[in-house]
Amino acid sequence: MKKIIVACGAGIATSTVALRKLQDGLEARGKANDVKFTQTSLAELPSTTNGYDLIVTTAQGGSGYGIPVISGLGLITGIGVDKVIDDVIKTLEL
Repeated sequence: MKKIIVACGAGIATSTVALRKLQDGLEARGKANDVKFTQTSLAELPSTTNGYDLIVTTAQGGSGYGIPVISGLGLITGIGVDKVIDDVIKTLEL
């Protein structure tokens, strides 16, 4: 089971949208059962990254924790949604 943190500035609005689109995309590709999600804010990342495999963020930040970071902005704008999902699958080797 791979673990993904979806983060945004406040940990509420855009991370919720991004998480749902990511879940839908992974489900459509038959990968949803292989992943567990946590939603948080960028400010809370230092206390939540332990044991996670990937950070998907809709804002600037998220690096420096020793795990890969993927920009999830495409999940919000609708431009490049498939690329974000493909990058997640590739990064996690799902």
